[in-house]
Amino acid sequence: MPVNKEELFKKLSDAVVDMNEDETVSLAEEIIAKKVDAYEAVEKGLSDGMDRAGTLFEEEEYFIPELLLCSDAMYAGLEVLKGHIKVAEQGEKRKVVIGVVEGDTHDIGKNLVKIMLETSGFDVFDLGRDISPAAFVEKAKEVNADIIAVATLMTTTMEGMAAVVQILQEQNIKDSYKVIIGGGPISQSFADKIGADGYAVNAADAVRLSRRLLGVAG
Repeated sequence: MPVNKEELFKKLSDAVVDMNEDETVSLAEEIIAKKVDAYEAVEKGLSDGMDRAGTLFEEEEYFIPELLLCSDAMYAGLEVLKGHIKVAEQGEKRKVVIGVVEGDTHDIGKNLVKIMLETSGFDVFDLGRDISPAAFVEKAKEVNADIIAVATLMTTTMEGMAAVVQILQEQNIKDSYKVIIGGGPISQSFADKIGADGYAVNAADAVRLSRRLLGVAG
């Protein structure tokens, strides 16, 4: 009997939204046992669940405690799946500097983007959270990054993203880096307004956007 992957992914997503850590682990183990693609399970199961939890947070149906419990479930599933993800093999690895902008300490989404970029063959330099715009630029220059990825979950810190682009422009090095942004309150129109190179709606989209901007196959 063929495995219904989509049904498994939906259950995995639901388990994250339901904050059910045990169920998430059980489903992740079932996915491994049935030899379902682990990366796809992260993208369509765990990541999808966190996206849905993020929407509930924005709609004020979930609050920080619920979001943290969802992330606990997501990380528990990820712990099972990540060892089975085939890391993409490519020539010289493209470099991404990633972090959460100054004033924001929410890093669940950023962590998921980091993991999915790494498993997709990127070399990721994670600055962490509450990072100043200047620190993004300095790290990008230090490691000769291809992409600067900036995240926030708060409307009050969005201008820090604009500041990253502004610093690059002031130093006449904007053309040297692709700047991508993401997070709950972010939109493509905001990315266009501040001069960012792209906006990703979720972790899987961030990988696709990064590949597209750099012309990397995948």
